[in-house]
Amino acid sequence: METVVLTNPIDMHIHLRQDELLRTVLPYSATYFSACLAMPNLIPPLMTTESVLQYKQQIMQESHTTILDTHLKQTRHFIPLMSLYIHDNLNVAEIHKASQHGIKILKLYPKGATTNAQNGVSKVLNPHLLHLLEEAQKHNMILSIHGESAGFSMEREKEFLEIFEELARCFPKLKIIIEHLSDRHSLESIHKYTNLFGTITLHHLLLTLDDILGAMLNPFMFCKPIAKTPLDRDAILQTALSADSKFSFGSDSAPHTVVAKMNGAAGIFSAPILLQALCSIFMKHNKIENLQKFISDNALCIYNLTIPFTKHVILHKKPYTFGNTIRCGNDDIVVFMGDKRLEYSIEDIKVS
Repeated sequence: METVVLTNPIDMHIHLRQDELLRTVLPYSATYFSACLAMPNLIPPLMTTESVLQYKQQIMQESHTTILDTHLKQTRHFIPLMSLYIHDNLNVAEIHKASQHGIKILKLYPKGATTNAQNGVSKVLNPHLLHLLEEAQKHNMILSIHGESAGFSMEREKEFLEIFEELARCFPKLKIIIEHLSDRHSLESIHKYTNLFGTITLHHLLLTLDDILGAMLNPFMFCKPIAKTPLDRDAILQTALSADSKFSFGSDSAPHTVVAKMNGAAGIFSAPILLQALCSIFMKHNKIENLQKFISDNALCIYNLTIPFTKHVILHKKPYTFGNTIRCGNDDIVVFMGDKRLEYSIEDIKVS
């Protein structure tokens, strides 16, 4: 297929960061995606409704000034979706307030599980948090979880599945998202419960642990949850290619400078090449007809989203290489697959 048109691409898990990093990376999402779910693990984390709304306003302001395609400026073509950071001192009043202000997603990080998760939840299955989730269920909110235990790194997601399943049983009307799933056993759990769903990243479709340490140590492929075995990768790839309605796309694009990555920061920055790479992968596997569901339609259904405009991203079969890095201040950010030859390039964007 020479031309592929994607309508209202949606990224249900992205790290837009703040300050100079936000200004640097936002254009790659705001230009090509209609909506993105911005993660709340900032410094400080977004633990109040006011801080979430303030961050949303910052993103909106930047999206009108840093867009890549100048003809899209001044058009309302990008929606930052927001989430509230769950912490041990969160209360019912804040849940109500967030819901009243249109914040429908609660983000749970186990304490210390990933970047800026030191303020996360000490114990998930505790009476206080369960009471909060009961209130969230009443307000038709959605619980998104970075699901990893504190155990051996390759087993953390699998070990956390018993918590996902207990929550799914306790709150059958609460939609619960296993974010950036990396273990094939998560696929099985999601299909066991009607209220369990998942997001899938680009890099977990492609990487295994060998890409991180099979030859020379490659810090730019290090992420959390860590890439696992070929069996896990292949199962996740087939799930994405099938456009299974219980899974949506969430890039987990997480920019860090080269200095930060060399000091051990976890995260892969993929935003500049997401649509081109996904189009190339789905075409390679003769599943291009399923990409629209994976990149947009499934998310619209799972999260009950409405996009008040239509953005068509038009890709053409034309070799494309983005480049290995982008500049941010006095340092670089390495782009995942930036040095790879992709089969599709973005030719045009039309908004109505």
